[in-house]
Amino acid sequence: MKPAMTTALCLAALLAGCNPSSDGMGPAQQAGKAVDDAGAKVQSAVQQQVVKANAAAERAREKAKEATAEARENLDRATAKVGEKVEQAGEKMQEAAR
Repeated sequence: MKPAMTTALCLAALLAGCNPSSDGMGPAQQAGKAVDDAGAKVQSAVQQQVVKANAAAERAREKAKEATAEARENLDRATAKVGEKVEQAGEKMQEAAR
């Protein structure tokens, strides 16, 4: 009788563990859903960070373009100023040579 009781208890425990819960999912399905939900949360968080990183990179590219344009303008102004000074020096040399 002992083996029959043990078998009955094991069978009852197995059936209790495999019964679907109120939402119709068994324990393995619930565990799988929890893993899937966690993966979806992580994916969403990573995607948000990627979007933020892309936006920051775009802002950095725009600032680099602006800085390059400003540097070009400053270089053009400096070149013009040097040209004026060279021209003035040339005129002074010509006047001194007369």
